[in-house]
Amino acid sequence: MTYDIPTFAKLGKRLDREQAISLATVEFGPELTAAAAELRDSGFGSAISYSRKVFIPLTHLCRDVCHYCTFAEPPKRGEAAYMSIEQVLDTARRGAAARCTEALFTLGDKPELRYRVARDALRDLGRSSTLDYLFEAAERTFAETGLMPHLNPGLMDLADLRRLKTVSASMGIMLETTSERLSARGGPHFGSPDKLPAARLETIRLAGEAGVPFTSGLLIGIGETRLERIDAMIALRDLNDEYGHIQEIIIQNFSAKEGTRMKAAPEPDLEDHLWTIAVARLVFGAQMSIQAPPNLAKGTLGQFIAAGINDWGGVSPVTPDYVNPEAPWPHIEILARATEAAGKHLVQRLPIYPSHIRNVGKWLAPAFRTPVLDAVDTHGFVRAEHWSPGRVETLPGWTRNIADRATSPAVHGPMSRLLARAQAGHSLNEAETLTLFDAREGDLVAVCRAADELRSAVNGDVVSYVVTRNINYTNVCSYKCKFCAFSKGKLSENLRGTPYDLSLNEIERRTIEAWERGATEVCMQGGIHPDYTGETYLDICRAVKSAVRNMHVHAFSPLEVWHGAETLGVSLPEFLSALRDAGLSSLPGTAAEILDDEVRDVLCADKIKTAEWLDVMRAAHGVGLRSTATIMFGHIEQPVHWARHILRIRNLQQETGGFTEFVPLPFVHMEAPIYLKGQSRRGPTFRESMLMHAVPRLVLHPHITNIQASWVKLGAEGVSVALRAGVNDLGGTLMNETISRAAGASHGQEMSPDLMEQLIRENDRVPLQRTTLYQSASDERRHAAFSAPEITEVINTPLLRKNETVRERYATRRERHG
Repeated sequence: MTYDIPTFAKLGKRLDREQAISLATVEFGPELTAAAAELRDSGFGSAISYSRKVFIPLTHLCRDVCHYCTFAEPPKRGEAAYMSIEQVLDTARRGAAARCTEALFTLGDKPELRYRVARDALRDLGRSSTLDYLFEAAERTFAETGLMPHLNPGLMDLADLRRLKTVSASMGIMLETTSERLSARGGPHFGSPDKLPAARLETIRLAGEAGVPFTSGLLIGIGETRLERIDAMIALRDLNDEYGHIQEIIIQNFSAKEGTRMKAAPEPDLEDHLWTIAVARLVFGAQMSIQAPPNLAKGTLGQFIAAGINDWGGVSPVTPDYVNPEAPWPHIEILARATEAAGKHLVQRLPIYPSHIRNVGKWLAPAFRTPVLDAVDTHGFVRAEHWSPGRVETLPGWTRNIADRATSPAVHGPMSRLLARAQAGHSLNEAETLTLFDAREGDLVAVCRAADELRSAVNGDVVSYVVTRNINYTNVCSYKCKFCAFSKGKLSENLRGTPYDLSLNEIERRTIEAWERGATEVCMQGGIHPDYTGETYLDICRAVKSAVRNMHVHAFSPLEVWHGAETLGVSLPEFLSALRDAGLSSLPGTAAEILDDEVRDVLCADKIKTAEWLDVMRAAHGVGLRSTATIMFGHIEQPVHWARHILRIRNLQQETGGFTEFVPLPFVHMEAPIYLKGQSRRGPTFRESMLMHAVPRLVLHPHITNIQASWVKLGAEGVSVALRAGVNDLGGTLMNETISRAAGASHGQEMSPDLMEQLIRENDRVPLQRTTLYQSASDERRHAAFSAPEITEVINTPLLRKNETVRERYATRRERHG
């Protein structure tokens, strides 16, 4: 049958067995590689990954006698059968010093079944088997050096796999081939019982049953046909369809070695290797990692990228490739330059791939879950910087390139075209938005600069801020949001601090004091107190307005609005109209977190859903209330959720025009319950934080024209970079910021107008004190703000006395206030 390769690549359709087998007759050429590269790009974007590793050959003894192998050696007089634990740890420590993250354990298959010297050595070590000794070596390596073991010990049964999973991040075994004839007399696997295809496939199957992130692949050029290669690919794909555990497929080329029976055997040529890579990409699809070892590449590295790989495998700056000692690893800087020259970015990964990090509870033993999540960014690659939101940290070096306009970043053609489309106001789709979030190196600088140019064209050099006071009226909450370190009480996730519920008198006092200190706004939010009703929120609005008639009331997240309407049994528009009439002026766009229910079902399962959040905002805009829009990112979500969130905000803005600004809120992890339980990452990287300001500037244009940076989470230095990545607003002075502080942020509770304007001027921008709705603050308000007295200590009203309800307390207050 004929097979239209380009159509498959464009539509992303999966090949059935017949279609896959038909590829055996497809000739190598640009049509084949272009289809493979297009498919790869749809799954992995511009990233080409590698693992920075050390190679630990625990033993060279093996019961198999593969005719091409120089790794396996017979016992030698005077040589130990196994590396000692101290030798293992010494190698691992050298790897840790060289910033490696993987300890690759490779060893012969069950040598004790063939050699007495192995049995004696194991007895002296107090171990029952090679796999038992491997367990100790891997356990000690991880515990004492932090390197994550990847184990390649050969055939294993289910018990072996389950036990070794507890001390490793991943495992693997090369299938090599499904050809039984290669195990017959005269074949390269004759005399090697562990190379029987059925036995190897069973180990791979059992790894799936054990939930082990697994590596496998083909060894090409040992006598198999192209049809047999495709048969092996289909066998691996079938197992992965059942278990989902195979994280990469290695396409390794046979290399003839002196001292082996196959030293004179012909090696596969470059074209054959590239053909197999491209076919593997088409067979396995866009989401499977396809790897080719760079030290065995016979052509230029760019040719392998063009054929469809997305991974170089493990590369060691410390140890040689003991399996292919004649082929040294390329220097990582050379590998990076070659990858860049091919239009891609080299990124470091862990031995467990990003595809499986997305579900660490399934694929990793408990000991590895927190270290893995701590080590990776949102894409699942190794964090390239130490920065985390809310901490006082040195910013990464690449940030200097954003401001240095004398240099031009190396930008790939597709990115340049995409940025031009965004700046021209074209609506970018989900895939295009994801491409922007993929930006690294020169592309990253280009995205930030493009956002800054658009900011300049839309907003000029004015950077605005609002003098506001945060009033968080209660920290008691009946919801169980896993990220929240603010809420307190029996039903909250974290019992740090003292539960409180502010009196109306205290809310009024803080409002009056805020006005005296130059505020034009009070921003009010709180936990969902189980006794609060819609009437409570109405009372709070009335209290503010009775205290200061001209104060702008910016209050109540969509969750609070939903709760208030539900408790009063009225519709959203009815309740929002009542709030407006009681004094509410606009809504904060919080409780959004990530507007995608895949994330919300884990992060805040009992909170309002995405559609409900959008419904509240649609209703608010419908009754004349403006609102902000936020995103809280850097915890458990993936970049695709960022894109969906931003596009949902854009769609609603096109419908209502009610959003005033977009506010990225980097997740502050230090005291967050979900982080303390080892279930989240430690916030976004600084690269991700800057992209979360730059990309919305481009994607939301021209519908939302104000992009705000949170100085509480980024700090002054971080804000300075954000001002060159699309930001034109620094939000509020706050006076009493408590939510980020409760999560562990260290950048203070208030930034005075003096300091705010100093920061803006230091960045060559023009400060503007604004109102909530982006009008200039009056001269009277500016004078009050710049001559503000010291703030008095807040009074957090303790919880109700026994048998008193919130409703009764507020009723008493209403009587007192008339």
